[in-house]
Amino acid sequence: MFKLDKNSLSNLESSLQKEFICVSENGSYASTTVAGCNCRKYHGLFVCPQPGLNQDNFVLLSCLEETLVQHGREFHLGVKKYAGEFFSPRGHKYLERFEYKTHPVWIYHIGGSVLRKELLMHPAKNRLLLKYTLEESSCETFLDIRPFLAFRDVHELTFRNQAACTQVQYVENGIKCRLYPGFSHLCLQISRPSGFSSLPDWYLNVEYNAERERGYPCDEDLFTPGHFHMPLTLHEPVFLSAGTTALGDTAEAGRLFGEALDKLVPREGMDGTLLAAARSFIIRKEDRRQIIAGYPWFGSWGRDTFIALPGLTLCTGNGKLAGEILRSMVKDQTDGLFPNVGYGTQAAYNSADAPLWFVWAVQQYAMHTKRTAQVWEEFGPAVKQVIGHYAQGSDFGIGMTKEGLVFAGKPGCALTWMDAVVDGCPVTPRAGMPVEINALWYNAVMFALEAERKCSPGKRSAFVSRWEPLMEKFPETFKATFWNKEKGYLADCVHEGVPDWSIRPNQVIAVSLPYSPVSEKVGQLVVETVKNCLLTPRGLRTLAPSDPRYCPVYEGSQAQRDRAYHQGTAWVWLLGHFAQAFLRVYGNEGKAFIENLYLDFESALWEAGLGSVSEIHDANPPYAPKGAFSQAWSVAELLRIRKMLASPAASCRQEKIRREAKGAYGSRENVKQQARP
Repeated sequence: MFKLDKNSLSNLESSLQKEFICVSENGSYASTTVAGCNCRKYHGLFVCPQPGLNQDNFVLLSCLEETLVQHGREFHLGVKKYAGEFFSPRGHKYLERFEYKTHPVWIYHIGGSVLRKELLMHPAKNRLLLKYTLEESSCETFLDIRPFLAFRDVHELTFRNQAACTQVQYVENGIKCRLYPGFSHLCLQISRPSGFSSLPDWYLNVEYNAERERGYPCDEDLFTPGHFHMPLTLHEPVFLSAGTTALGDTAEAGRLFGEALDKLVPREGMDGTLLAAARSFIIRKEDRRQIIAGYPWFGSWGRDTFIALPGLTLCTGNGKLAGEILRSMVKDQTDGLFPNVGYGTQAAYNSADAPLWFVWAVQQYAMHTKRTAQVWEEFGPAVKQVIGHYAQGSDFGIGMTKEGLVFAGKPGCALTWMDAVVDGCPVTPRAGMPVEINALWYNAVMFALEAERKCSPGKRSAFVSRWEPLMEKFPETFKATFWNKEKGYLADCVHEGVPDWSIRPNQVIAVSLPYSPVSEKVGQLVVETVKNCLLTPRGLRTLAPSDPRYCPVYEGSQAQRDRAYHQGTAWVWLLGHFAQAFLRVYGNEGKAFIENLYLDFESALWEAGLGSVSEIHDANPPYAPKGAFSQAWSVAELLRIRKMLASPAASCRQEKIRREAKGAYGSRENVKQQARP
């Protein structure tokens, strides 16, 4: 359980850096800082999808300001920042304690009174629930609650305007309002009779300091329709419900709160915390199961979905959910490609690696469920579509050489996961033959051959006849293209016959995949290069410090951040493939090293996004967390490492698969004698 005391909470410089997010299965969320002060435009207490507008989330309820009233005196518990480093009110001075085990809890101490505030999103319903309990008091006490509304896209800001509908409609023990046509209503209700004073007003120039630091517009105006007013009775909780529909009986709010609380996973220990975090990324939108790439600003991304799927579902024992997500993604497959971002009519297909990660995810699904025949029957056609279109050529310059290598490239496009673009130019141009795409390609075709043989024992299908001879020669072709014996590592990309010898982490994927195109000797040298040049306690650097382009700190404007995004910045998700490659080379003897890497992440779970793992970290000490404060593939790959460490047969399984692959060579014993972790 995470706790902060009064001293920590009173230091806004520190407490505004610690954020949390509570998510429902339909994608709605509540997110703010432990001080209760929003510092991002993405923060809000009720943020939800609006399918009639677009695929983004929308901030309906930005925040609440609670006021405790005793003997006619008002004690304002909220915290809001305005331009010029001005905070009003400054309710954090009353905060005694903050706790986060299953959900956020604040304890306020006002004179002789103690107020407990709890917040959660109902996991299965589109509803925010807050619980207020007066735990100690020696006098008559009242609670005022003033809501502040935004009704805007999470990526935008709103300002005072004449178009907003400032009128409210009354529902049982509450109100419902809708600032603009096309939105859902926001229904705010109290669990027992209370008064509502209609005092519509705009609060101007609310500032979000995290947006200012990122070089974005950071001020907005928020609308308040008025405030609720109610008496508090000792030990008798009052509930506030916020949703897109009204409760027919507001007394239901307490039952819903208890029901939701029973479904939450306690954040106990590193394993429990990661398992709880994993649930927050999997949502249902319309008829689709989706993985949200990260909070607070990412949506459903194809590449991220496929990379995160095994860790978030298979490694948490939910193979059924993995199948649902894969089926949802297959709906958007077009000409062998999968969306990079978005889905349906808003899908963008600018990714050369997402389809190959899809095949890897299907392969992991088959391995974990031990149902290769059934999995291949369902997803084999989609896998073959990927292979067929890559071979014959697809959009974005994707194609295959006569030797079986794949290439991709289109001017102005960044088609791999290193996708930052500044002023129309990719920061890390990798047009040509990227090393991990070719490794993923080999793994994809080899898995397809394995599945074909298993599903048709004793028969040689046309697919096997077509691809088996080419894949037998592929490891040698791959080695001749990417390997340099003197350098001792793999080229990151080869374009028009010219290798890029930047030391980057992508090469480790060529060692980690179930079907690896490299020998064990080459794999060992690659792993050692990555370990010595790129490994940090918070992930793999994206460029070696010896490179003059190395950018160790991720900060500044969007252009400055994008230039550092893949030029040094450390990424957590890469650790999963580093761990798998390391264990492939060193077997059980390497487990202690990987276990230390895994356990060292426990403190990171509470550094930025409470109970989760950030997207990226600075590449130099102190490895500060940056980017999205809760990232799906960061959490997923740590869970996958956890699974590797728990399975004594994991490395043996990988070796067995590799030996079965045609063209594999090298002796495990020889490698073990030459190097140790």
